[in-house]
Amino acid sequence: MPQRSAEDALYNLMSHIRSKLHEKKMIVLISLDIEGAFDSAWWPMIRVRLAEEKCPVNLRRVIDSYLRDRAVEVRYAGARATRQTEIGCVQGSIGGPLLWNVLLDPLLRQLEHQGVYCQAFADDVALVFDGWTALDIESRANAGLEHVRKWGVVSRLRFAPHKTCAMLITRKLKYDTPRLSMGGVAIGMTESVKLLGLTIDHRLTFNAHMAAVCKKAIAIYKQLARAAKVNWGLHPEVTRTIYTAVVEPIIMYAASAWSESVTKIEFRRQLSVVQRGFAQKICRAYRTVSLNSALVLSGILPLDLRIREAASLYEARRGKADGLVGDRDVERMTPAADKPHPAEQGRLEFRDLVDEEQYKTAQQDCEIRIFTDGSKIEGRVGAALSVWNRATETKALKLALSAHCTVYQAELLALSRAVGIASEHPATTIGILSDSRAALQTVANPKASHPLAEEFRRRHTQCKQNGKTINIYWIKAHAGWEGNERADHLAKEAALKSKRRSDYDWCPVSFAKRLIRDRTIAEWDRRYQSGETASVTKLFFPSAADAYRVVGKITADKYITQLFTGHGGFRAYLHRFRCRENPSCPCDQHTPETLLHIISQCPRFGRKRMDLEIEIEMEIKSENFKEIIKKKKKIEKNF
Repeated sequence: MPQRSAEDALYNLMSHIRSKLHEKKMIVLISLDIEGAFDSAWWPMIRVRLAEEKCPVNLRRVIDSYLRDRAVEVRYAGARATRQTEIGCVQGSIGGPLLWNVLLDPLLRQLEHQGVYCQAFADDVALVFDGWTALDIESRANAGLEHVRKWGVVSRLRFAPHKTCAMLITRKLKYDTPRLSMGGVAIGMTESVKLLGLTIDHRLTFNAHMAAVCKKAIAIYKQLARAAKVNWGLHPEVTRTIYTAVVEPIIMYAASAWSESVTKIEFRRQLSVVQRGFAQKICRAYRTVSLNSALVLSGILPLDLRIREAASLYEARRGKADGLVGDRDVERMTPAADKPHPAEQGRLEFRDLVDEEQYKTAQQDCEIRIFTDGSKIEGRVGAALSVWNRATETKALKLALSAHCTVYQAELLALSRAVGIASEHPATTIGILSDSRAALQTVANPKASHPLAEEFRRRHTQCKQNGKTINIYWIKAHAGWEGNERADHLAKEAALKSKRRSDYDWCPVSFAKRLIRDRTIAEWDRRYQSGETASVTKLFFPSAADAYRVVGKITADKYITQLFTGHGGFRAYLHRFRCRENPSCPCDQHTPETLLHIISQCPRFGRKRMDLEIEIEMEIKSENFKEIIKKKKKIEKNF
């Protein structure tokens, strides 16, 4: 289904279970197993279902032709065997999942009609029964399972009771266990159920799931460690790509469904074990470098905070910001069910006007022209429309948006209002001109689900049905065309001078995402500063929030990392691991050779130290390290 994913299914399921637990009810989760689901889809039943859904005859004939005279052929050891088949949705086909949905839909509707919470993702069907007592759940669950079995007999689908998993979830200390059966076969209770890749345990601790994903991530690290060493091997950016594109998605899969458990200390320890190795490889640090230092120098966020961040962003996209953006609502995309049928979507295109000759031609083709523009200036956002009849402006409209809105939203709002004016204007040929290619590409793409773009396409279709012609043009910004300059001036006025209520105040997801990231970095910074490790790194980067913005501009290598951590080829450090007989510096046998001694005190490097101090106009001592980092360009120039 469009705009539906496995994470949506798991989030909805866990939200339902938690709501029932909050009511202090007992819950039984049953995961049904269909033997050879897609391979067992019975074609006669698919044909019946298509007729029940009033599928057009011509499409039913196409599907009949598609299903007729299909054969399965097997070749082995020079022999060939062929058998005709009348079951199965062709694996990998585009229509296979649709035919399966048509076949399974009656079961879901019947169960829902009986008051059973059911959920299906492809052939993974989950049933949830709740009640105050085990006896109540037992009677309802067994009735539901019997209904499922009978439906399977009619539809020629076999549900396997011995593979069906059931799990009891409750917060009660004393309780009875429901006795479940299906077709006379008892269904035993398990302590965990794996559903759509997420292991759900009966206490909702998700310990088993965390252990499984961490084990998978560590296996990837062990393979990576063979090819990424401090002095040779994979480039740190390649390691970073592997981490962000492979490891993080494995760990954060369906984070919105289980992120509440990540606050546990044990979870944070497991995640730290996984992340520390990757962070050290990215910044090419020694294995003794602490996690705090490695994270700051590699520029990656702690995994537990990333999980919570992903869960918050998911909920924000669903319109649940939990006070993150105040009393404002987060902008949500138009549901697929509310969009017009693909056959009813008209083709919408726009033309580019790149020179004066093309502009004059477009001017002659349109009775009126509507110029649109959006602007964000001094933290305020506005949009405007300017309606022109030949060389005269006949109407101007200013629109104010909330400060958290973007220029992109302002451009889309102006386009949406422009086509609204066009629908009410008596002229039959109208041109809409905008200098925002991104906004025009959005409204021209029928798959784009932005609510303002969907509103534009809906009004454009109405104008077309009323016999009006709407021509859409892209024009170059600040090219001296009077209408465009006028719209730009009006948009800036709307942003700066408007004192009325905003015409559009939906908070963009990008704004919510930025707030979530700021909250994550603030929590990371608090942990970093209160941590007992990374003492040397804190001399250079006392704040993780500041380091997060700076580290990306520094080309890290093994020497830079040794400088920022103090873990490297220093006699005092090597002596700790018995790689040196004594820790003393060659300049003084009573002074350990540490990083701070070499940088700020050792006379062997006195001349270079003096030259650098003259260049950066600052004394090289530990108190000034954080300021010296800001003079990176001058340091690179001399050394």
